Parts: sequence; structure tokens; C-alpha cells
Amino acid sequence: MGLTAESVGLGAAGVRREKNSGADRVIALAGNPNVGKSTVFNALTGMNQHTGNWPGKTVATAQGIHRRMGLAYSIVDLPGTYSLLAHSAEEEVARDFLCFGGADAVIVVCDATCLERNLNLVLQTLEITPHAVVCVNLCDEAEKKGIRLDLGALEAELGVPVVGTSARSERGLDELMNAVEGVCGTASSLSVPVRYPAKVEEAAAELEEAIKPCAAGRVSTRWLALRLLEMDGAEPLRETLREHLGEDIFSHPALEGARKKLEDAGMGREALRDRMVSCIVLRAEALCRAAVLRPAGNQEWQRRLDRILTSRLTGIPVMLALLCGVLWLTITGANIPSSLLSRGLFWVQDRLTDLFHFLGAPEWLHGLIVLGAYRVLAWVVAVMLPPMAIFFPLFTLLEDFGYLPRVAFNLDHCFKKAHACGKQSLSMCMGFGCNAAGVVGCRIIDSPRERLIAILTNNFVPCNGRFPTLIAVISMFFAVSGPMQSAVSALLLTGVILLGIALTFLVSRLLSATVLGGMPSSFTLELPPYRRPQVGRVIVRSLFDRTLFVLARAAAVAAPAGLLLWGMANITVGDVSLLAHCAAFLDPFARLLGLDGVILIAFILGFPANEIVIPIILMAYLSTGTLVDYGSLASLKALLVQNGWTWVTAVSVMLLCLMHWPCSTTCLTIRKETGSLKWTAAAILIPTGIGMLLCFLFSGAMRLLGLVP
Repeated sequence: MGLTAESVGLGAAGVRREKNSGADRVIALAGNPNVGKSTVFNALTGMNQHTGNWPGKTVATAQGIHRRMGLAYSIVDLPGTYSLLAHSAEEEVARDFLCFGGADAVIVVCDATCLERNLNLVLQTLEITPHAVVCVNLCDEAEKKGIRLDLGALEAELGVPVVGTSARSERGLDELMNAVEGVCGTASSLSVPVRYPAKVEEAAAELEEAIKPCAAGRVSTRWLALRLLEMDGAEPLRETLREHLGEDIFSHPALEGARKKLEDAGMGREALRDRMVSCIVLRAEALCRAAVLRPAGNQEWQRRLDRILTSRLTGIPVMLALLCGVLWLTITGANIPSSLLSRGLFWVQDRLTDLFHFLGAPEWLHGLIVLGAYRVLAWVVAVMLPPMAIFFPLFTLLEDFGYLPRVAFNLDHCFKKAHACGKQSLSMCMGFGCNAAGVVGCRIIDSPRERLIAILTNNFVPCNGRFPTLIAVISMFFAVSGPMQSAVSALLLTGVILLGIALTFLVSRLLSATVLGGMPSSFTLELPPYRRPQVGRVIVRSLFDRTLFVLARAAAVAAPAGLLLWGMANITVGDVSLLAHCAAFLDPFARLLGLDGVILIAFILGFPANEIVIPIILMAYLSTGTLVDYGSLASLKALLVQNGWTWVTAVSVMLLCLMHWPCSTTCLTIRKETGSLKWTAAAILIPTGIGMLLCFLFSGAMRLLGLVP
């Protein structure tokens, strides 16, 4: 049966879903983060899925098809969210789809090991729709921890089907879909999962009766009455309701009278919201007391580990030790595969050269295509792929284990001091792999002000593209030779990274005190249970979803950069190449920064891909007209020293490498995420200005001390 596309209009939070002509069911998949929702989605849809952004919002979603007994179920994976009270773009998207998306049923995925917290979302969902199934996932982990669940009792209390699953092993998924089919198309009446104080129930009932003609069966009148009472009408919900109900429901004459009764009873809007949230939480606690039996001490080892990983005394040192260890493994492990990959790619270059000569192609064409575009592309791949193939899986293993939320917890206080959001620590961690990925990761920050601060400062942590330059300079000028060289390099590189993190805090604070003023917003930080990572799946996911994705974007700009670079190195004016002319022009200014014109032009030409900075420096010093391999660090250091490099030059290069403009891929990502050329320019100028200022101050101080001429 063929698929036809049908649009579900949700205004700013709309979503495009696929519908099977006449027989298809649309199923919404909701749940908190870290409950295995994506695993359930992948198990149900297999490869029949696609991803995209919700129109009007930078919130990623996935949709897929599950085929069963001749029917096609269109599964819409809603963003992971803790609540439907809409404090973030993710909550708005999930809430609006559940209300107006036309779903035939909703699956709410919960974590069997911490059911109480997940039931808050279940209770809020049941206020919107009765066509719901509660999927209690990770039952296998609950069994290992000795947690016993009475799902029958929970089902009786909630009034909707409750199914236990272990999505990793696909256990219980057939029963889940049987329950989904059972609730699709039924005439179930909306249950009342949560009872609020008598005055609230009375005001809601009166308002519900008054707005029934407006709702006209398009949305739960009880849910709508409760939202009208607790909201001030300034939220995006007002526009969504106006679009789907055809009128401004917040202007209904009955609303003012209902609110006045609550205010007379001592419940203003803030107090009302607090009481309603408390009722939901207390109801979730009561449900868990009846349905969950948790043996004493079953999570003691996790508490002990948390006392080490999140305490003020040991949390930060352990975090730094892990960072240093990851960097050491990346540095040590990348050397041999990078060398082998380089040999293979340059062997292909030799074969391409043979082909061009066989075809009688002119030398300029061979230079542009092979020595320019292909050679730079090969260099970027050889330098980037091995460290990313090590760093990203290690990063993902820590993420799967549950450590990254602990990193956010450790750094939250520092970001609060900078008037920024603690979630920025997670996007900062993503920036170590790729700053473009870190910028996209800033979507998790709800406040537009704090999201913009995170985007503007993400470039202060070095990405994988800058690691080769930093590692090479550290190894040549500061690391001892011998078996400890990689360990010392990792320690020094960790110090450079700490400088970048400190500048992140400083610049975030300055931005908060000036152009992006405001107080930090609060947010709920979940510390999920520790889980044993699925190593095989983690490696595959990190390689395909992160490593190859980032590499493809870098390669897309590396090849055109190779054409430009070869042209500048081989087109001469007065027997001097354009590259040499540019270096000479920049030299006086570069000397003020403790550099020279060659180094500065190399950073400028490295804009498409930071990995080619050292090769450009080498090419300019040797006047080869194309990128060349420096063979060994010892021979490269000898060449650099011959051209005037000192340890002061090396420090200045490291400072500029740490703090300069983002690469072209990151700049394009910033432009897309902010929708503003102004903020993209700010993201370029802020790190560049700070980096050049530090280089100027450092080199100037060294001159005053007589350490450099």
C-alpha cells in the first residue's frame, strides 16, 4: 500500500507526517529524556524513518512507519520533555501535537527504574487525551535492581492500558502495539487523573461549561479550562489556540470571573500554578506507592558513585582526569591510523596524477584538481578522521553511561555565576568534537538570551580540527621526548582547554552584563541512572551520526579551499606568489602578535578547515606550491626554528589557535541557528578580538622582559 503525505497544521509547531491512504494510524510517542524512547521508536520503525525540524522551531524530530497486520502506523517521535506546561520549545511542540496533531493514540514511555518522576508527564497527557498507552520501558533493568512493579494496579488507577517492555531486546513490543490498537478509534471518555483543590475544581468546572461551544470537541475542555486559569495569555499557546479555535479564547468573558473567584480564595496565578504542580507530583507519588516495590539499598552503589562524581571536593578533579584521559587516548590512538590513512590517500593521489598524465591534461588542470582540491581534501580526511573516530565514541560512551549530566551538574554553579545556563556545559562538551555540533546542541537551552550566549562562546573550546595544530606545537616545543611524550602533551592540552573554559565563563559574564543582560533561568537537571553502555551500538552510532556527518561537512569546504590555496601558491606577480605577497603584507601586524605573516595567512586560509593550518605554514616556508607532509615533528621543528620560531612564537600560535574565528562550517551553522548576520559576525569577532589581544599582551610582555628581540 503506497504512502501519501498529509500535513497536520500546527502553525509554528506544525509537523509533516505521512499517512497511509485510508487505513493508517498516527501514533504520538512521548516521554522524558533518557527513558529509552528513541530505542522504542527505532525498534518499532526500523529503517522506515526520517528526521527533520518542526516548522518554525529548531527542534529535531523523527517520524517512521511501523507495519503490522496489514496496517501502517505512522509513529511521530515527540521531543523528550519532562512536562507539558510549556516552558521550552520542546514542551510547546509536544503539547501542541498532542492537542491538535490528530494522533489516533499516544504512547507515553516511562523508565521502570524511576517511574515516579515519569508519571508527571503521564498524568498531564491524560488530561489532554484518553487515547493513551503507558509504556513502562527498561523492565529488564528494574528486574536487575530488584524493583517489582504491579502494572495491573497502575492500569486500574490510571484507567488506560499499561504495558511493560524492554525495548533493547524488543520484549513486550507486540503487547504494546496490541494495546495501541485497542485504544485507537474508541469512544473512551476523558479520565480525571488528578484532582485539584475544591476551589480550583469549582472554577474550572464553571469555565469549562462556558467554553464548550468554543472548543467544539477539538480539544479537552477540562485541560483548556485549567490552562486558561493558570496562564497569563502571553505564552505561545495563545496564538496556537487562536489558530485552531478561530478566536482568542483568553478574551472569553467567563475567564475573568473564574480567576476573580480564585484570587478571592487566596490563589493568584503563581500560587495557583504551584498548587496544581504540587497536586500532580503528589498524585504521582501515591500511584508509585501502590504500584512499585523498591528494595532498600538497591541504588546504594549509584549514590556512592555520585558522591564521588558530583561532590564539590572530587567532582571537578575527576572530570579533569577523565578529560585528560580521553585526550591521551585520542592523541596516542590517532597517530598510526592517521599515518596509514595518509599513505593510502596519497597513493590514490599518485594514481590520479598518472591518469591525468595519461590523458594529456594540462599541468594547471592537474594542479588545481589533484594537487589542490584532492590533496587538501585528503589531508583533512587523514588528519580529522582518526581522532574523531576515537573521540566521538569515547564521548558517546560517557553519554550512554550517564556521566554527561554529572558534568552539567558540576559546572552549573560556574555558569550561574556567569549569568548563563547550566545546560551550556553540555553544548560546550559537544564543541570538543565539533563546534558546529556544539552550536546545534545549544537548542536544548530554553532561554533565547542564554542560548545566544552559548552560541557566541562555543568556539572557545577547541574542536577536533584544532587539536592537530595544538598537539603538534605542544609536542615540538613543550613536551619531553620519550615514552611520556603523549601523556605530557595530553596534560598540556588539558591546560589549554581549561584556559578556553575559563574564557567561556568570563565572556558569558561580560555578555550577560552588557548586550545580553539578564538573570540566569532555572531548569530541571536530571541525573539519570548509570547504565552499562552498548559498546557496539555506541561505536556505530557515533561513527555514522557524528564522525562521518562532521567529516562530510568539513570535506565539502576543504576541496574548494584546496583550489583557492593552490591558485594563491602558484599564481605569481613579479616572480612572487600571491601567497607570499599576502604573507608579506600581513607580516608587520603579525609581528605585533608574536607571529609572522606566514602564520597569520595560514590561519586565514584555514578558515574552511582548521586542520590545514600547519601544512599551509610548511608550504609557504618551503615555497613548494602545494601541501607537503612534514615527515616527523623533529624535522618540522627544525624548519620552524630556521624561520624564526621560538617558544614565544609557539605560545602565540596556541593562543590564536584556541581563540580565533570559527571555521566556515560553524559560521554557516551559527547563521542558520540565529537567523542573523549580526550575531554571526559577533561570533567571529569576539573570539578573534580576544585571541589577538592576548597574543599582543603576551608577546609585548616578553619583549619588555627581554626574552624576545
